[in-house]
Amino acid sequence: MTGTVSDAVTDGAAAAERQLRRLRHDPSAIALTLGAPVVLVVIFGYIFGSAIAVPGSGNYRQFLLPGLLATVGVNVLPSMIAMARDSTRGVVDRFRSLPITRLAVPFGQAAATTIYGLGSFVLMCLCGLAVGWRIERGAGYALAALALVAAFQFATTWIGMYLGLVIGNEEAAAQASVLVFPVTMLSNVFVPTSGMPAWLRAIADWNPVSALAAALRQLFGNPTAPTNGTWPLEHPVVASVGWLALLLAIFVPLCSARYARG
Repeated sequence: MTGTVSDAVTDGAAAAERQLRRLRHDPSAIALTLGAPVVLVVIFGYIFGSAIAVPGSGNYRQFLLPGLLATVGVNVLPSMIAMARDSTRGVVDRFRSLPITRLAVPFGQAAATTIYGLGSFVLMCLCGLAVGWRIERGAGYALAALALVAAFQFATTWIGMYLGLVIGNEEAAAQASVLVFPVTMLSNVFVPTSGMPAWLRAIADWNPVSALAAALRQLFGNPTAPTNGTWPLEHPVVASVGWLALLLAIFVPLCSARYARG
């Protein structure tokens, strides 16, 4: 049993190292990682910010930045496209033929994507600090926010990998990425949900992205949106942990089975 666990850890670490090397030599991925945080902060913080009201007459950038940071934790696109690319090029079949544990490659990709995502998180924090965003609570809460985003990134990466395996084509995966965008928009990331129609607000309030954004606002001490009497927004940290546990419980087995089956 000890050998099996040790082999799984070793294989997973090797797969993660491979994925990190590949990402490091991918100019488009590096450009997206470095450029996206700056673009998002500028567009929403400066262009749209003056037109959006924040509850309690708060500063919109203080409200916005935790929401943008939440988008880092729910970004399924890199893992979806990467897994679809590996399927198209036969990489998945080659790995499947090797004497390594079944979970090694998906786990390694999830770990590498999480590490890479933390780079976006840190860069977005620096951009936010440059435009006036401030962390109002202590370092312990900020580290808790970082850990929560990393855990969410790890969980949602399994969703992306599963979708990439199901789609099985890099071009189709890139086109399907437009379907992910509404999940982020239908939340409290950019605006409070209180102005939405009741039926739409109910969906947005129970969106895991809304819980994560609200949790980050709470941990950073930034302005929060009205809870609308909804449990996930009243207890966002607990709800976020519950959501990521549920996502892992569903998509780790699904992704592993799909990867093993081919």
